[in-house]
Amino acid sequence: MGNSSLQIIAENVSVIASPKTWIEGGAIQQLQTTAKLPGMHRVVGMPDLHPGRGYPVGAAFLSMGRFYPALIGGDIGCGMRLLKTDLSIAKLSLDKLVKRLGNIDAPLIEQNDFWRARVRSYELQGSGFEHSLGTIGGGNHFAELQQITEVFDQAIFSAHGLDRKQVMLLVHSGSRGFGGQILRQHIEQYGHHGLAEGDVAATTYWDQHQQALDFALCNRSLIAERICANLATQAEMVLDIHHNFLSKVVIDGARGFLHRKGAAPSDQGLIVIPGSRGDYSFVVQARLGNQGELASDSLFSLAHGAGRKWMRSECEPRLRQRYTATQLSRTALDSRVVCHDKGLIFEEAPEAYKPIDSVIESLQEAGLINVVAKLKPLISYKTSGGCCL
Repeated sequence: MGNSSLQIIAENVSVIASPKTWIEGGAIQQLQTTAKLPGMHRVVGMPDLHPGRGYPVGAAFLSMGRFYPALIGGDIGCGMRLLKTDLSIAKLSLDKLVKRLGNIDAPLIEQNDFWRARVRSYELQGSGFEHSLGTIGGGNHFAELQQITEVFDQAIFSAHGLDRKQVMLLVHSGSRGFGGQILRQHIEQYGHHGLAEGDVAATTYWDQHQQALDFALCNRSLIAERICANLATQAEMVLDIHHNFLSKVVIDGARGFLHRKGAAPSDQGLIVIPGSRGDYSFVVQARLGNQGELASDSLFSLAHGAGRKWMRSECEPRLRQRYTATQLSRTALDSRVVCHDKGLIFEEAPEAYKPIDSVIESLQEAGLINVVAKLKPLISYKTSGGCCL
């Protein structure tokens, strides 16, 4: 791994970030504190590392003998789904597409019999959150129509059937309120102490965790179907990856539990790393190196996005003297933003995020990725408010 992008913070703590990548001191402190949890073996911060609610976001954590549901957080299974649509870039009218897209916040199962049947077809175990399926949710979740602007690796690009002439669709969402309920119930019973491997409680959480992963995968699929139906197009999935999840692993001979909190897996094929709604996204392929030593150094993980630069509470006070909510519905890249929640449109402003280029450059300098293609946002859809998180 390139030395310039691997910062050793402590014996079992490292951060992948070039000297040009800004990382808040509070995030490093949270990373070091988490590394001291019982059974924690190694922790690695990604270049999009930023402070979270007690634990940092944009990191991977390898523990042995016990695992920590609170590290995964409430949005179990949150991730990215990238699709190639039949829409042609050459015949695109963004204003018309915005109108056709409409409002996709209402519960899908309340739309009609067709959508109720589609939800049932996934045969999910009952959770009580079926009304949230097919909806994006709040926070940093979104759906985005994108244009491929540059291709850096034509061989990989062509091997995955990508086409510069076609509009891409990226969906970022997770298990909605279901994952949050699982976390709340866990914290009420066990606090933040983690669960010992083999305990009944650990087995119960593992089953709930898998149920939430299935829910999140289904949710992203239904969101994509819903959008394609409104736009009268078909789409083919290119990739779908979780970036908030737990897995059993063996890394460098150490058998344990890998927690990814805002970290994309580098061992599951292509990855999409999005910027803010006013920045580019990148399709990348992980470089595993000889015997996978590069991926081992990064705990087989990559950045999952640009990473927040400002706290949500800071955004509107910082920006309201410069922009109105209406002005924020257009970006510097001339893309459209569909969001009728005034608070959210400020909280998710491009200025609140790090430049995606610094994140990608850190991963490249570390020898972790090959960049395949660059995508420009065309229409970013955020929740319109009044929808269950």
